[in-house]
Amino acid sequence: MRKNAVETILGGVVLIVAVIFLTFALNTAQVKAVVGYNVSAAFLKVGGLTNGSDVRINGIKVGTVSDLQLDPQTFDAVVSMSIREDVAIPTDSVAGIGSSGIIGGKFVSIQPGGAKEDLPDGGKITRTKDFKSLEDQVGEIIFLATGGS
Repeated sequence: MRKNAVETILGGVVLIVAVIFLTFALNTAQVKAVVGYNVSAAFLKVGGLTNGSDVRINGIKVGTVSDLQLDPQTFDAVVSMSIREDVAIPTDSVAGIGSSGIIGGKFVSIQPGGAKEDLPDGGKITRTKDFKSLEDQVGEIIFLATGGS
């Protein structure tokens, strides 16, 4: 009977330590959605970008993708993003789709411009760079290597 009590106490300690590690991982991994002001940008291709993907400036997470819609008039992919309140994005910034490696997730990368005015809540980033898939890049390299013009 004494052996069962020791095993039960040890199992409880293991569960408590597991909960502590899980809480620490969730707090430091920045997996929570960012709450802030909303901006949007239109892209021809988003290449696997999903709701909850990161929005980064110089590699630092400043927001999350909150919605993806198809514009019925232009057939562009409209990406809605929630940006932290303490981050001001100039109106002439450029948004692009980046990848965290060959099999990594996609994210929106914002390159801040130099304008004095900042995007308001509900503003739109008008300058965008479309996503280039690995296949597109390999095709361009082959085209250039074979003497294409």
